[in-house]
Amino acid sequence: MITLLRRNIDWVLFLSIIPIIGAGLITMNSFSPDNHFFDRQIAWAGISLFTLVLMSFFDFRFLRRTDILVGLFLLSCAALLGLFAIGHEAKGSKSWFELGGFSFQPSDPMKLVLILILSKYFSRRHIDIANIKHIAISGLYAVVPFILVLLEPDFGSAMVMFFIWLGMIMVSGISKKHLFLVFTVGVIGTMLAWAFLFQPYQKARIITFLNPLTDIRGSGYNAYQSTIAIGSGEVFGKGVGYGTQSRLKFLPEYQTDFIFSAFAEEWGLIGVILLFILYGIIIWRILANAVVGATNFEMLYGMGLAIFLMTHFVINIGMNIGILPVTGLTAPFMSYGGSHLLTESIGIGILMGMRKYNRATHRDSMKNEFLGI
Repeated sequence: MITLLRRNIDWVLFLSIIPIIGAGLITMNSFSPDNHFFDRQIAWAGISLFTLVLMSFFDFRFLRRTDILVGLFLLSCAALLGLFAIGHEAKGSKSWFELGGFSFQPSDPMKLVLILILSKYFSRRHIDIANIKHIAISGLYAVVPFILVLLEPDFGSAMVMFFIWLGMIMVSGISKKHLFLVFTVGVIGTMLAWAFLFQPYQKARIITFLNPLTDIRGSGYNAYQSTIAIGSGEVFGKGVGYGTQSRLKFLPEYQTDFIFSAFAEEWGLIGVILLFILYGIIIWRILANAVVGATNFEMLYGMGLAIFLMTHFVINIGMNIGILPVTGLTAPFMSYGGSHLLTESIGIGILMGMRKYNRATHRDSMKNEFLGI
């Protein structure tokens, strides 16, 4: 068992995740002696880490099969459709299923399924990948869940799916000329709509959404309080449990959307730097495992997983410091929530499982992949 754990687990990656989970738990528990967020999250953390280790023992070569991936994709889309019928509505969005005392957000595992199916698509079409049709076909895989999630509405998760698709087509070798052409058409269309279709009040709403700090008494209030919390932490922070913005309830959703701000207020710049280093190690180790993947499929999956986590991280930090819209995206491994934590752990667990066969069969599998075997 110990030998298998040593071989299967990337311990640098695994041990970098634990302090981030711990930082989230400490932050959740520092503002109330009786905190149900902490109690639930510590249970989810245990389940997620156990799942990560358990999945490292599986052989995930079966995920290369098209029928399995298409089945997972259709099942995930069906779950997203089910939200419109029986989903729990909160804050104007139907993004959750209520399962007893727990909630489940199907858009989280959909992100992993999208990474897997795009990895399969691009891994088998690398020879003629420069053909512009692959932008359109791969886009269809992304646009279906993108629209379903956008209609919930969950703009943050929809944007993550868009960036997963964008990042993966960029690393897959698709012609940058064709990609530039597609985005040029998109930009021109947006400019024409802005000039001739949008009404003044619609433009004002978009500007406020994109830059919340222009309306700090209205839609930008949360982002404004978040920037105050981060700035007040200064270099060394106020200490655990002494974050006034969170303790006095000026900072909303400090356990989910704005947990980074609550952490920065208590731990200061030093804590933030250490947190960023840990996230950097996680991305580095994911990419390091990706580049030695047995086939294009494993390599693209690892890169897609890195894009997924980086997108969550960048958008969450951006909205915490007031330079990006407040979209409700979680900080990976840190924010409260079982769905995202379990999804991230499953994603890492799949990557760990792929480690077992990445080096020994690398050349032969790559040859088979090129031959289409």
